[in-house]
Amino acid sequence: MSMITEFREFAMKGNVVDLAVGVIIGGAFGKIVSSLVGDVLMPPIGMMVGGLDFSDLAITLKEAADPNPAVLLKYGVFVNAIIDFTIVAVCLYMIIRTMNVVRRRQERNAAVPAPTSKACPECAMAIPISAKKCGYCTSVLSK
Repeated sequence: MSMITEFREFAMKGNVVDLAVGVIIGGAFGKIVSSLVGDVLMPPIGMMVGGLDFSDLAITLKEAADPNPAVLLKYGVFVNAIIDFTIVAVCLYMIIRTMNVVRRRQERNAAVPAPTSKACPECAMAIPISAKKCGYCTSVLSK
């Protein structure tokens, strides 16, 4: 088997394709959540705390010199990233929780197959339901 054929077989497996789709959708979902946090949630939160914009929060480690820019510790951007992560985690939790509830409901509603065997009243061995005599202890079964 050539290396190209082997790679093609690997790349077309269901798990690899599912993972690729999940990563792409996850990246797009991350952009949506970042926009939600940065453009929708943070402005009102900043307004509630006195007009503060978290992304502008920073500690100046070294002032700017004429050719060199200032060295900043941008902890406000880190706060925004934590809020992004928290929102993504809550959204994923809600999605997975909903999927688990639906799956449990489907499992509960699934038809239970009719039993194909019963226990012999004498020896307690499993025998076919239609049996008239136990194949283990040879006792005659009553209806």
